[in-house]
Amino acid sequence: MGRPRIDLHTHSTASDGTDSPTDLVAAAAAAGIDVLGLTDHDTTSGWEAAVAALPAGMSLVRGAEFSCVVPGPDGSAEVGKDIPVHLIGYLFDPGHAAIVAEQSRLRTERTARLRLMTERMAAAGYPVDVDTVFALLPEGASAGRPHLARALVGAGVVASVDEAFAKLLYTGSPYYVEKVDTPAATAVAMVRAAGGVAVFAHPLARRRGRVVDERAIAELATAGLAGLEVDHPDHAPADRALLRGLAAELDLVVTGSSDYHGTNKTTPLAAETTDPAQFEALVDRTAGVEVLAG
Repeated sequence: MGRPRIDLHTHSTASDGTDSPTDLVAAAAAAGIDVLGLTDHDTTSGWEAAVAALPAGMSLVRGAEFSCVVPGPDGSAEVGKDIPVHLIGYLFDPGHAAIVAEQSRLRTERTARLRLMTERMAAAGYPVDVDTVFALLPEGASAGRPHLARALVGAGVVASVDEAFAKLLYTGSPYYVEKVDTPAATAVAMVRAAGGVAVFAHPLARRRGRVVDERAIAELATAGLAGLEVDHPDHAPADRALLRGLAAELDLVVTGSSDYHGTNKTTPLAAETTDPAQFEALVDRTAGVEVLAG
């Protein structure tokens, strides 16, 4: 029996992926994945369908990716100076009151942002409108910029979702709208209180914009952060090495993941994976829901 393939960061149509939770599980099985993490943005609505689709021989790690911020290096908490980051919560109780409330608030923020960005682009003459963009969201899905990007592709403005982000939807573009995200330390505390573990997603993905410094990661480790997503498609080799050193120094688990979004991104499932021993170390720190085996 070969080494298990473990991909702990994927998205479905419950947020900004293009595969339904059912189809995502099927695609993971076809890709030879043994352990799949479903981590949609600010929602757990895809969990039930993924569980129902789980085939024999595959395990499912239920999670969510939380939209967060940390203060910039100068310590300022002013709006616009915070650094946007993502934390993945794994194996937490989805009914925990604080998480239910915060995920609901974040989804409301996401919806308002997508609506305003679409309106700004329409006012500037782009052939998009709110009804068309929101028609791309399955009922109950967590809204995101990729939905607007897909509408721009459909209207022939750009050739791909990546091009839409690079030219029009990047942070700081004339059409970009901020949203009020969760302080990262607060998210770590919520996930821990719900029996789960928090992992810092793609902490040094520099091509996405500003990234945190080592101090911020150390402070989150002190607050209860459990791991760092080191092996990620957006991480350069030097940054992976830096993060591995930090993880060893701070007693953090190291994960690897594809951050799969279906056709919204070109990265395939299992492009990056997690070492089985690291995965077991992560699960050992949880007390919420269990890893489900098909």
